[in-house]
Amino acid sequence: MRRHSIAVIPGDGIGIEVIEAGKQALQALAEKSGELDFAFTDFPWSSRHYREHGHYIPDGGLAELATFDAIYFGAVGSQDVPDHVSLWDLRLAICQGFDQYANVRPARVLPGVNSRLQGADRIDWVIIRENSEGEYSGNGGRVHRGLPDEIGTEVSIFSRKGVERIHRFAFDMARSRSRKKLTLVTKSNAQRHGMVLWDEVFFEVARDYPDVETDRELVDAVTTRMVLKPDTLDTVVATNLHADIISDLAAALTGSLGIAPTANLNPQRTFPSMFEPIHGSAFDIAGQGIANPVGAFWTAVMMLEHLGETTAAERLMAAIERLTQTGVHSQDLGGTATTSELTQALCDDIRRQAT
Repeated sequence: MRRHSIAVIPGDGIGIEVIEAGKQALQALAEKSGELDFAFTDFPWSSRHYREHGHYIPDGGLAELATFDAIYFGAVGSQDVPDHVSLWDLRLAICQGFDQYANVRPARVLPGVNSRLQGADRIDWVIIRENSEGEYSGNGGRVHRGLPDEIGTEVSIFSRKGVERIHRFAFDMARSRSRKKLTLVTKSNAQRHGMVLWDEVFFEVARDYPDVETDRELVDAVTTRMVLKPDTLDTVVATNLHADIISDLAAALTGSLGIAPTANLNPQRTFPSMFEPIHGSAFDIAGQGIANPVGAFWTAVMMLEHLGETTAAERLMAAIERLTQTGVHSQDLGGTATTSELTQALCDDIRRQAT
């Protein structure tokens, strides 16, 4: 019996609903396999927890998380807690604390899903986001608060070490895919220091990957390319902020934010990696039972792949694609199915699959 310990942080809003759906899917896989088991441990680190206790992560919390094989994360964000507090005190505290420097976001149109973009069926992208420094390094400050000459600074940090390792990760990802193509996205025409470093290191690393085709695009230009020429992109690498933005665009172009997965990886595996759907807490629909769980299911596929459970990952992805192909969709995809109905349908499909 192969057993994996999973730390579960449902967080806020619809995160609670979709992560529960994902746990049910994983449990159905385990039961079907007979050789696989998941030991889930729930952590109540949410904005409600913050309001009641004054913190998201208690003393010793990261040390406890470090003992798990992986982290399954829902969402963080609440109307009652400033966004910069919830993000930095929970999600970024884990990503930076565990050096999860590679954020991986695949994007493609699933069977049966309609995109508003003509030609979206040609989208098959993986966006690699530097996840530990850059624009989200937290470096900066405010002076003369409340005065007419108040100043706030946000200083992006780009280290050669950080830039090189994410580029090597991206080249390895591109090399593993059939097209072997990698696009560098920066804004080095206007941001002439850190972004120019990104460009220089990229082409230095490229010399070690002669089999990978490369090109370069400015971040504003790549958004138009994503819409007008989606088939010209395959693997994309970008900074923390830029990849954050274009990966949300990628999710929208492929149908909905509700279907998009993310992996926050510590490639050296010195710490556990964290897996999350990208849609956020979505308080406008929270508690109504209508959240789309597909992003949480696909995220679980990425977690299984990271854990070395290739067969289970393939089985779950096949079930996801059969589910979307049926046309039974949640509201964000134009349907009427509830979270629980979609979860039940997926789990039933897993149980019917041949062993």
